Amino acid sequence: MRDLPWPARVYLVAVIAAAAALVVRGVMVSGPPVATQDLDILLVLALLFLVCESMPTLLNVEQFAVSVSFSASLAAVVLLGPGGAALVGLTAVLSVRPGLPLIKRLFNGAQFAICGFVAGRVYEALDGRVGVPEVNAFDDLIGPYAAATAVFVPLNIALTLTMVGLATRVRATEVPMRGMAQFLLSYLGYGTFGLLVAGLWATVASISAVLVLLPLFVARWAFGQYHAQQRSYDATIAALCQAVETKDYYTRGHCTRVSHASSMIAQEIGMGLERVRAIRYAGMLHDVGKLGVPTKVLQKDGPLTEEEFAAIQLHPMRGLEIVRGIGFLDEAYAGIMHHHEKHDGTGYPMGLAGDEIPEFAKVIAVADAFDSMTSDRSYRGARPVPEAIEELRKSAGTHFDPVMVAAFIRALEREPWQPPRRADQPPPDAAEATIKDHDDPTMPIQVVTGS
Repeated sequence: MRDLPWPARVYLVAVIAAAAALVVRGVMVSGPPVATQDLDILLVLALLFLVCESMPTLLNVEQFAVSVSFSASLAAVVLLGPGGAALVGLTAVLSVRPGLPLIKRLFNGAQFAICGFVAGRVYEALDGRVGVPEVNAFDDLIGPYAAATAVFVPLNIALTLTMVGLATRVRATEVPMRGMAQFLLSYLGYGTFGLLVAGLWATVASISAVLVLLPLFVARWAFGQYHAQQRSYDATIAALCQAVETKDYYTRGHCTRVSHASSMIAQEIGMGLERVRAIRYAGMLHDVGKLGVPTKVLQKDGPLTEEEFAAIQLHPMRGLEIVRGIGFLDEAYAGIMHHHEKHDGTGYPMGLAGDEIPEFAKVIAVADAFDSMTSDRSYRGARPVPEAIEELRKSAGTHFDPVMVAAFIRALEREPWQPPRRADQPPPDAAEATIKDHDDPTMPIQVVTGS
């Protein structure tokens, strides 16, 4: 706790005190929160909660994991009422999750207790019947239970994110939000397991918890496999990018930044999560075709011959040939192949124009040029971000798609761009190198004709 900022300490104490007050007040006003005949229900739900809390489930959203233990708390809302739900939530303090310090277990127990108690009150306020439901009265539980879940989930997320924000000094606007909708839907989906436990209790009693555990652990295993696959994909992409940047040293870090900028544009224009992931891959691999271009051409100081320039122009097609067998790239192929097409049809490799250019390619073209302009090159220093934005505006409708330029500028207003750290000073002969940057629209490649 000593490592926490003082606002986080105050908040932590407040949450724990609030949970304690709810339990004590419930005992003093209403008597024991759980009747003696319901102790077996409390024990089973507490064990179910503890098992799930000790083994969190990864979601297919970056940087998020969720413990499905709250489904046991929601089952307790129906079977035991607000007090019982609070007691079930408190068992998070006993979690044996590896590496989870006591202070986090105390906070988790307190916030789960608060969420369970509040959800229980909402359930009762909507005439939800507390106790083992009768088989023919199960339909009457659905409405109050849905309302209790709709309160429990946002309250749980709000309490947790507030603690994260105070402990790490991360503002709410900096929390990654692009996957929050999917995270919230997954969270709500797991809430239905609590209703299942409550409904099955009327016929199979405590065995219902065991029946629910099986699909929960199957889901956990499936998500684990999914994330292992995603990590494998990311490792493959990273290896290819490293190979490109080793060969073309003046673009070190360029692929990662283009990937990030492409994601910003994709989110701004409303692409779905899977397409955003695909365009992130496309941004990482947009220059992978340079592996098929002779190194002496990429690193040449001085004008290129027509043959050498032709080799440069072929790098998008070489890129497509290299990644064609990687099935998970989906639409990324089009971005890799056509990111040097221009809106007015003067680009390469196929001279596409306007709506003929794939959407992924339009996005990457803007991101690619912007990072090139705001990064140090061997022949010049990085341009200021406002200057690069103005260049994008000037080239909208000719070099770039105006819609993508406008979307990127809007995204930059919300998320200011962080240019890479400054590189070494340009070499003395840098003037001769100004002709080699095919990414910067203000520095076109110069070509000499003849032999």
